[in-house]
Amino acid sequence: MKRIPTRPIAGFVFALVLAAAPAAGQQQKLAQTGMKFLNASLDPRAAALGDAVTASDGGSEMLFYNPAGMASQSTFLQTSFGQLDWIADIMYNQASLSLAPAGGRFGVVGFTVLAVDYGDLQGTIRADNDSGYLDTEIFSPTAVAFGVGYARALTDRFSVGAHVKRVTQDLGPAAQDFDEAGGLVFADNRKSVTAFDFGVLYRTGFESLTFAFSARNFSQEIKYVDESFQLPLTLKIGLRMNVFDLTSMGAAGTHRLNVSVDAENPRDFSEQIKVGAEYVFLDSFALRGGYVFPTDEQGINLGAGFFRTVGGVGVGADYAYTDFGIFQSVHRVALRLSL
Repeated sequence: MKRIPTRPIAGFVFALVLAAAPAAGQQQKLAQTGMKFLNASLDPRAAALGDAVTASDGGSEMLFYNPAGMASQSTFLQTSFGQLDWIADIMYNQASLSLAPAGGRFGVVGFTVLAVDYGDLQGTIRADNDSGYLDTEIFSPTAVAFGVGYARALTDRFSVGAHVKRVTQDLGPAAQDFDEAGGLVFADNRKSVTAFDFGVLYRTGFESLTFAFSARNFSQEIKYVDESFQLPLTLKIGLRMNVFDLTSMGAAGTHRLNVSVDAENPRDFSEQIKVGAEYVFLDSFALRGGYVFPTDEQGINLGAGFFRTVGGVGVGADYAYTDFGIFQSVHRVALRLSL
C-alpha cells in the first residue's frame, strides 16, 4: 500500500481555506475593476474544469491561466485557436502559439491574441423630453490583447513563467456636449495599457501531486474621463493530482483521473473555490467536469476533448458547456495542433 504524505496535503488544504475565506469586516468587493474581458475563461478544457487549472501542464493556452504550465511542452510547436460565445451575444476569439526550440532546453516562448466583439449598440444622451433621452448613433465597442510569454523548467520539479500583454479597449465615441451649431461633440473612449501575468509550478515528487501559484493582470491604473480603475488582478493557488496514481490503475498508464482544486482571490468579487475532474483514456479522449462556488448564476461546467497524432502532427479539439442560470448557456470550442 502506498503511503500518502498527509502533512503537505493538509497544509495545502489549509492554505486554500485561508485564501478563500473572507476576512472579518472585509469590505464587499464590487465594481472595482475595468477591462473585465481579461477575466473570461477562453480555453474549453480549462472552462470545463471550472478553471481549476493553475497546477496543470499544457501548451500555449496556459498563457491565459498560469504561464508556468507551458514549460512542460514536449513538442517543438503547439498552437490553439478557439471561440467563446459569451452572454448577450458577445463574441471572444482567441489564438495562441508556443515554440520549444532545442527540446525546450532554453525554455518555451509563446504568443497570444484575444479579440472581443461586443456587437452594435445604440448610443443615447440624456434629454429634456418625454423619453428622457435622445438616440445618437450606432457604435461598436471592441477590445483586443496581444501577448508574449516565456516559461522554463528550472529543475525537473520547479517551473516559472511570465506573460506580458498589451491591452486595448475601445468603448466607441461618447457624446460629451453640443457645439455652437447644435451638433454633438464626441470624445474618444479608447484606452491601452500593459499588463503582466506571473506563475510558478512545483511538482512535489509524490506521484503526480503538483502545487502552483499564479498572479494575473498586474498593471497601472487607467482613467476614463473622471473615474480611474485597475485591471482585474487575480491571485490563485492550485493543487492537482492523478488520483489513479494511488491505485493499480495508475501503473498501467491507460487511465488518468486528474483532480484539481484552486482557490482564487480576485480584486473585484468574492473569493472562490474551483474544483475540476478530468478522466483521460489512452491520452486520446477526455471527459471533464467542474464546479465553482460561491457564484450567483454559474452552475456546472462540462466538456470533452480528443487528441490524436497522425503522420507526426498532433490534432485535437475541445468543447465546454457552462450553465449560467437565468442567462443563456455558454459554449466554447477550440482546435489544437502540434508538431
